[in-house]
Amino acid sequence: MTRQIELEIGGMTCAACANRIEKKLNRLDGVTATVNYATEKARATVPDVMTAAELIAVVEKTGYTAAEPTAETVAETRAADPLTTRLVLSAVLSIPVILLAMVPAWQFDYWQWLSLTLAAPVVCYGGWPFHRSAFVNLRHGAATMDTLVSLGTLAAFLWSLWALFLGDAGMPGMTHPFTLRAGAEGDAIYLEAAAGVTTFLLTGRWAEARAKRRAGDALRSLLEMGAKTVTLPDGREVPVDQLRPGDLFLVRPGQLIATDGEVTEGSSAVDRSLITGESVPVEVAEGDAVTGGTVNAGGRLIVRATRVGADTQLAQMARLVEEAQAGKAAVQRLADRISGVFVPTVVALALGTLGYWLGSGAGPAAAFTAAVAVLIIACPCALGLATPTALLVGTGRGAQLGILIRGVEALESVRRVDTIVLDKTGTVTTGLMTVREVVPEPGRDADEVLLLAGAVEAASEHPLGRAITRAARARGDLQPVADFQATAGVGVRGTVAGELVEVARGSGATAQTWVEVRVAGALQGRLALSDAVRPESAPAIARFRRLGLTPVLATGDAQAVAERVAAEIGVTEVVAEVLPAGKVDVVKQLQAAGRVVAMVGDGVNDAAALAQADLGIAMGAGTDVAIEASDLTLMRDDLSAAVDAVRLSRRTVQIIHGNLFWAFAYNVAGLPLAAAGLLNPMIAGAAMAFSSIFVVANSLRLRRFR
Repeated sequence: MTRQIELEIGGMTCAACANRIEKKLNRLDGVTATVNYATEKARATVPDVMTAAELIAVVEKTGYTAAEPTAETVAETRAADPLTTRLVLSAVLSIPVILLAMVPAWQFDYWQWLSLTLAAPVVCYGGWPFHRSAFVNLRHGAATMDTLVSLGTLAAFLWSLWALFLGDAGMPGMTHPFTLRAGAEGDAIYLEAAAGVTTFLLTGRWAEARAKRRAGDALRSLLEMGAKTVTLPDGREVPVDQLRPGDLFLVRPGQLIATDGEVTEGSSAVDRSLITGESVPVEVAEGDAVTGGTVNAGGRLIVRATRVGADTQLAQMARLVEEAQAGKAAVQRLADRISGVFVPTVVALALGTLGYWLGSGAGPAAAFTAAVAVLIIACPCALGLATPTALLVGTGRGAQLGILIRGVEALESVRRVDTIVLDKTGTVTTGLMTVREVVPEPGRDADEVLLLAGAVEAASEHPLGRAITRAARARGDLQPVADFQATAGVGVRGTVAGELVEVARGSGATAQTWVEVRVAGALQGRLALSDAVRPESAPAIARFRRLGLTPVLATGDAQAVAERVAAEIGVTEVVAEVLPAGKVDVVKQLQAAGRVVAMVGDGVNDAAALAQADLGIAMGAGTDVAIEASDLTLMRDDLSAAVDAVRLSRRTVQIIHGNLFWAFAYNVAGLPLAAAGLLNPMIAGAAMAFSSIFVVANSLRLRRFR
């Protein structure tokens, strides 16, 4: 048996760090772990006998910190981070150093010593996180992005110290021009590169941390959405964690509903927008289910708790989103493997660049600046942010819209889907039978026929009976029924106003269900019932087609009923009269024909087909087993949400691929330029920092998805 353990990881500075921790954890027997740099978490599947302390020990031996998640908020954890202080101090001190180096006319006597005085705190204090991380990793025989940064900035700083104290760079009146290319000659100093690169990289890291917080806002708001206290029927307020299934609680107008439950008293309108993304409140009354985290927008309600704590729909949503954010796309795993060997390769390339320039007679200054530029431009932190930040924003935005994405594998499946199989009842239709037509016999009144049928069916629990009763009550008061009797598969009978009334299934294969109403054996009229098509289904089908998806309707209903519904919503491929196993066969046959299939369903009978499909999409109002078998869950009971889910998933994958392309492009384009001596180290640092900011900003565009 196995179980899952989640850890909060501290000290990671790039994808290579996450990759190292992941490798160390996966070397443990029976452990399968993933480490996410953006969320700063590790999720491991371990044998039951293994404890979190064993995993923490491995992480700490690797040079990082680890702890089990606590109730401490993310905001509080990050408030103590001195990154902002380091950045502000470094920026204030670096600007004069950079300006003096870039404008020779401002280089007064002994300007170089002022530059040293200002640059030293930047390199030592501002750059301390880079140096510390590089040292810790060196002790463990590893190299990360910080190794490159530390090597580059310290090399520039130490070269400058040598030139100032042992060379002629410290002499009064010394000046040197600034160039965007590498390689000033003579006793050049590189204090502006050491200070500037440190400040640029701190700026990138600060922007990255801020963007990661923004990217995770949706999940944090989801986690904080639930009520903290609950009002009992006697008016007392208690912490919500004291509530147990079966307990009654009071919800006043404007209050959050504390947990999932069933209304036992009162009626109201409930605003479910925080859960489903729907802006229109839903009317609820006695017997209706309500969801924790929604808002009572109308009257006073008494609710019986059905699910509390980690079992609530809100908690399950948060868990699904968090699990999805911890995943890695296949293309990101490739990037992680590359970044794992990237740093040693870059160090070797920098040494090769140094040797080449020295051997070519270009001089030590040109050789040194080219080598440092190679170290700085190659930092691969943008690679580590490419997938996690897009996942953070995409899944968080999905949760705000009532779309839960189970994992990155689901996103990759959506991109390839070309066929979408739709269940009928509860998905395309409302799942609620309604009386569509009353056909009385000559001389009989339609309302009278309906009221007689409704009086008998009032004692029935059958869906057809409830539909008839609802329609009849809309026409008038129902008379009491005596001697009620129901015969399975046939109909019902009872005595109304002293006469025997029978309501039985009619015959004939039509697009509607017909029942006959008889009094004392004589036919009084016939009622036509059918499942109403959701008003949004036809527009959703049209949008599926515009996305390049071919819709297929699969249902257990009769062929005539299925064809009527298909014609109404604009579907041409129909498979009717199929059992649950038959829906699985439908999916298999489409897959055998080379089609990539998505399945949308909501019932127990859809679960097997949802699991078989390349992509399973469950309507949130459906059964737990259907939701568990799916890859995407729609909290809105609306087929158009499935269209939004496909669009959002495809957009997220596009952003991920775009991020990875640009992350690689910066390195691929920058490394040859640096090695060729065409990049000043400070410009290289600015470009590398911008690459991280660009990737994160690109991901944040998903927040505007509509």
